[in-house]
Amino acid sequence: MQLNLIIDDWSMNLEIPDGYLASMQDSFEKMDRDMDRGWQIGQRWVRDPDSTQRCQLVAGKLLTALETDNEQLALMMGGYILSRMPDVKQVVIDNTGSPEETSFSNR
Repeated sequence: MQLNLIIDDWSMNLEIPDGYLASMQDSFEKMDRDMDRGWQIGQRWVRDPDSTQRCQLVAGKLLTALETDNEQLALMMGGYILSRMPDVKQVVIDNTGSPEETSFSNR
């Protein structure tokens, strides 16, 4: 399964191996429990982030993983997005410090 990532004028496909989402469910649930306590999104605190906001936060971590060549973290963050938004094919990741501007599409 592929997730197309767009950052400014740069694009890449992140390949998620078959079976990866199922094998990582416990980790994804732990991430959700952590986010259940609230999270900083940009300049504001969100008490109970919804699924889109959670994926926007994770997309920010995905960007950091790409910038630091952390392939395992990138795979985990991409997998989380696909596990929570199964129809998503593309993520346009904001890199200006406004994670709420990150968007998702199914094309």
